[in-house]
Amino acid sequence: MASQIVQISHPHGWVVLRRNRVAMLSLFVLSLLYLMSLVGPMMLPESLKSTGEVPFLPPSSGDHFLGTDVNGQDLFYRLLSGGRVSLGIGCAGAFLSLVIGTLYGMISGYAGGRVDALMMRAMEILQSIPRILFIMILIAALDGYVKDMLDVARLWAQNAQWSATERLFRDAIPYSRILVMILSLGIVEWIEMARMVRGQVLMLREMTFIAAARAMGQTPWGVLRKHLLPNLSTIIITYLTLAIPTVILDESILSFLGLGIDDPAASWGSLLRDGSQVINPIDSKWWLLVFPSLCMIISLLALNFLGDGLRDVFDPKSGE
Repeated sequence: MASQIVQISHPHGWVVLRRNRVAMLSLFVLSLLYLMSLVGPMMLPESLKSTGEVPFLPPSSGDHFLGTDVNGQDLFYRLLSGGRVSLGIGCAGAFLSLVIGTLYGMISGYAGGRVDALMMRAMEILQSIPRILFIMILIAALDGYVKDMLDVARLWAQNAQWSATERLFRDAIPYSRILVMILSLGIVEWIEMARMVRGQVLMLREMTFIAAARAMGQTPWGVLRKHLLPNLSTIIITYLTLAIPTVILDESILSFLGLGIDDPAASWGSLLRDGSQVINPIDSKWWLLVFPSLCMIISLLALNFLGDGLRDVFDPKSGE
């Protein structure tokens, strides 16, 4: 098993991944989505970014080829800006959970004994708490504090006559819930990562090269950083691609329930919520629900297919 882990950094892995057409197509789609969400809103004309006079224009209506929303704003621009938020929260939340889960699992597996047992019991207690409920409680408890901290920082920058910094904090106040959501999702999603890392560390710590490192007088932190962490890189990369869709889905659920980001910012989840409110059998504004749903479905499928492809490369036996 150790040899399989070391093979991850071998160039052969990229060759195997390139042969997986589904994974490569998923990588291309994800790159395109991220690029469009990052650059697209800045390249669109200003007339599409402001609210219009005619709401609920259907697709292919002049300049609004995906239609407009309840405020007359271009849906294509809203999808791109919402993708920037959803994909950004997904990456940031997954990265935070990866850091927490990796550190927790490495310490637990390497320490062993009572420390490992105590850390596993604590993790099981956290896992028994309903995830969405826990996130909702954290958002309700922390959102006000984060807003106050940003406002205090804005006043401090204003008193220091740092206009650029003051403007940065002022603009960040409406997005305070995004920071809370990233923190909350990262805190919740790390448990599975910690469990996987712990299992690998329990196996690796008995290997000869770990015993040799100990005999040479390396500290436990040195062993973790120099020897165990590089051999966990494959698990970390694979988990990251599989954790991002989970975080995006949780953010969408929270935004759909009205606990996501505040207006005028948008995410795919908040766009789905807005679209569901105007769906009715008599006069259905179908485009407000279909296009955000397609964006979410395409991105989640692409991330899962890419994660499966990476898992097949790094651990060929997983597909048997």
